[in-house]
Amino acid sequence: MQTVFGAAIDALFRDANIARDALWRAGGLGGGVPVRVVWRAPDTVAEFGGGRFVTATRFLDVRTKDVPALAQGDTFAIGSDEYFVQGDPRRDDEGLIWSAEVRPL
Repeated sequence: MQTVFGAAIDALFRDANIARDALWRAGGLGGGVPVRVVWRAPDTVAEFGGGRFVTATRFLDVRTKDVPALAQGDTFAIGSDEYFVQGDPRRDDEGLIWSAEVRPL
């Protein structure tokens, strides 16, 4: 049985203004599995030696029901652009969405 949160997440990932079509490749191999992703590119503030630096980051969110086991080294293709999952992806509190930091290949 789907929860209200699950239904809301599904609606967001169907929305063409929010989500994009992508291909997920486990380990960066194979033909890929079609999924919908939400792209985020927030600035992050890092502190080093008493200074503060703003750096750009890139994140992709994908539903856990579409990608049950997201891992470092997986890739996503969005159009002609490819992205590599770096670090360990994290799930939200409800276990509905993976959030992964990515970098261009």
